[in-house]
Parts: sequence; C-alpha cells; structure tokens
Amino acid sequence: MASKIPFSPLDYDKPSEQELLKRSRSFLELMKKRRTVREFSDEPVPEEVIRHCIETAGTAPSGAHMQPWHFVVVRDPQIKKQIRHAAEKEERINYEMRYSDDMKKDIEKLETNFEKPFLEHAPVLIAVFKESYRIENNIRRKNYYVNESVGIATGLLITALHYAGLVCLPHTPSPMRFLNEILKRPGNESPTVILPVGFPADDTRVPDLNRKPMSQILSEF
Repeated sequence: MASKIPFSPLDYDKPSEQELLKRSRSFLELMKKRRTVREFSDEPVPEEVIRHCIETAGTAPSGAHMQPWHFVVVRDPQIKKQIRHAAEKEERINYEMRYSDDMKKDIEKLETNFEKPFLEHAPVLIAVFKESYRIENNIRRKNYYVNESVGIATGLLITALHYAGLVCLPHTPSPMRFLNEILKRPGNESPTVILPVGFPADDTRVPDLNRKPMSQILSEF
C-alpha cells in the first residue's frame, strides 16, 4: 500500500466578484493578442525569464501527480542547426509524400513549407518531452494521462511566454524522434513539440485569421 502524504490548508484568498471580472477580462484581452510567430529577432532572451516560464509549466496538474514532462532549453547555435537540419529532412518528406491533399490545401494559406529557418533564428528553442513511463529501482512504472498532462503543461508554458512578453511557435515535425538523439534524452521520453522562443523580428507579419466566436466553442446547460 502506498504511503500517504501530508495535507495542509489551501492558500487561497477569495476575490470579490468585481475583482473576478476585472482579472478575467484583463487576461482575456492580453491573450487575444497572442499570435504564432515564425520570424524572430536575434535579440537574446534572459535565462531567468525562460526558467520562470518553464517552472510555471511545471505547476500543471497531472495524472496521479506523476508530472510526466521534461523541458530541454537549447541556445547553442550548432545544436539548433542540427535540429533544423533533422526537422527539415522530415518536413520535406511530409510535404512531398505524407501530407494528404486536404491538409496541403488547408495549410497553404499560412504560406508554410518544409524550410524551418526559425529553428536557427530564434534565440531559444524549448523542446517538450513526455515521459511515457518511468523507471524506479530498475522497475518500469506506469504514468497516467500522459498526453493530457503534458498538453496542459505545454499550454501553460505558451501562456507564460506570452504573458512575459515573448513570442513562440508550436512546431511539431513528425516523426521527431531525432530530438532524443540530438538532445540525449532517454528512450522512455518522446518529444511532443519544439517551441522557438524570442522577440519578433521588426518586419514580422502574421496572417489575418479569425478565431471561432463563442457561439461555436461554448455550450451551456
């Protein structure tokens, strides 16, 4: 039987209804400005800012509190170059062979192709790995709700980066097991996303896209 952990009182101060509305509205307006960016400045990002954002991601809830995630921060130009080369190799195959005609049509408006210069241009790359299982005392142990847990943590990371004043791009070349080799991660971890992070280039453009209205994303009973 698993040993029990101690419990302590919740540290919580209930805000007034007015404060609730103020906070929710203010945060909504901030997040409405979040955009995916593919053009980065080479201006360096303070290391402590990245660490704070990753620590924020680590506050995410997870199945049985297993926290099945690992974040790798890459600043080394040579390693970024290796990652770009490996990602573009897979992406070229995706565009030429793996992607369906429907998918090609859907992403055409975004003006993307197999070339991924942002993997070198961004001052920071954050690779997110999910820990499919864990090893304890040489015994393989199961983690729970891994995809859900890592997905929530990644969402918190993207939100924290935006709140801090940075921009990023969730990049998911597939397959991307090459990251295990380049970044020396063990076999029980699988990469889920690479986030180029930094400040936008001065001439950055983003597509004019509309987000779905509340009427299409919300049902209430």
